[in-house]
Amino acid sequence: MIAENIHKIVSNIPKNVKLIAISKTKTNHDIMKAYESGQRLFGENKIQEMSSKFEDLPKDIKWHMVGHVQSNKIKYMAPYVDLIHGIDSLKSIKIINKEGVKNNRVINCLLQLKISKEESKFGLDEKQLKEIIFSTDYKEMNNIKIKGMMAMASNTKNESTIKKEFVFAKKVFNEINSLDNNFDILSMGMSNDYQIAIECGSNMIRLGSLIFGERNY
Repeated sequence: MIAENIHKIVSNIPKNVKLIAISKTKTNHDIMKAYESGQRLFGENKIQEMSSKFEDLPKDIKWHMVGHVQSNKIKYMAPYVDLIHGIDSLKSIKIINKEGVKNNRVINCLLQLKISKEESKFGLDEKQLKEIIFSTDYKEMNNIKIKGMMAMASNTKNESTIKKEFVFAKKVFNEINSLDNNFDILSMGMSNDYQIAIECGSNMIRLGSLIFGERNY
């Protein structure tokens, strides 16, 4: 079923849109079913769980950290993480750069833009996000690369609200991308709203339940 789900999604999204399979709480067995169908990008929201899976599973898997990042845990994923999605402070950026130096690698990240009014959502406002990307502090760092941004829409069935939030994110993305074409990833869209996100210009979607089924917590 997992392989069929991936095939169905991939055959119905544009070629330029990357699919991140959100595998949090899922077993290595389930992840391998996705892997055997050709999926190589997987997302986790807990560093400890991701590190354990990194140790046990094929090394050509690219691991994405999609949860809110606690700065004291960055060191544990710094040696291998492919992309960190939800960065929302200059402090975290400095720590990631420092860990990149220690591990002799450039760590790729996305800044999180807050587009929803929900208190539970993390992120930077437009002004804060632009201040970081164009700051001298960031420009002097050699071991972190901000590759783009991610955003999470409100948890609502109101499609016009979701669309409005995604359109705003795309506007901010376009403004930065026009000045820095290395800023080229727009990660937005989850199982309940990814089609709207793609319509609004997302080129990376994060799907869990549509691939693996509902989660057991």
